[in-house]
Amino acid sequence: MARNTGPKGKLVRKFGENIFGNPKFDKLLSNKPYPPGQHGMGRKKVSDYGIQLKEKQKLKFMYGLLERQFRKTFKKAEQMKGVTGENLLMLLESRLDNTVFRLGLAVSRTQARQLVLHRHITVNGKSVNIPSYILEKGDTVQVREKSRKLSVFHESLKKVRAENMYAWLNLDKSQLTGEFLYAPNREEIPVNIQENMIVELYSK
Repeated sequence: MARNTGPKGKLVRKFGENIFGNPKFDKLLSNKPYPPGQHGMGRKKVSDYGIQLKEKQKLKFMYGLLERQFRKTFKKAEQMKGVTGENLLMLLESRLDNTVFRLGLAVSRTQARQLVLHRHITVNGKSVNIPSYILEKGDTVQVREKSRKLSVFHESLKKVRAENMYAWLNLDKSQLTGEFLYAPNREEIPVNIQENMIVELYSK
């Protein structure tokens, strides 16, 4: 499966935030809080198109999608009732790999994707190795029984605090199990994205 394989540190500095969710990038941003190249100085004013493109790129990299995958998800969001930009974010949050990350079973979406691909995760008791699998209300996400002793899950869960769990998810640490209670609305999704700019970009 094709993936974005460029230096993630440069992308984190380019966007000025830890878009990948991995704690190691927080230190990088603390040490170098400016874009790559000439300390981020002397940059030209960005056009509306530039802002729209940057928002799309940031969202793509954040959730680990390639252009074709992103466009497919956007088209699906367009066909749904409601606001397209909000639908797009809801679909991305409902992905299996993202949910594994949000539950705290992985320290990043990249790691979560690998865990899904290697069949360490089940949905409603059945093995699912498709990271883009869209969860529905009431779905149960669990670490496969044969994989429950893997240190990757336990090390990641040590950093999870109950008060920080997302409203649309329910985690049972002892069983390495999570429930997808419902698809989140825009106000609940903690991403710094101007989704309306992405919609404007695709509407041209």
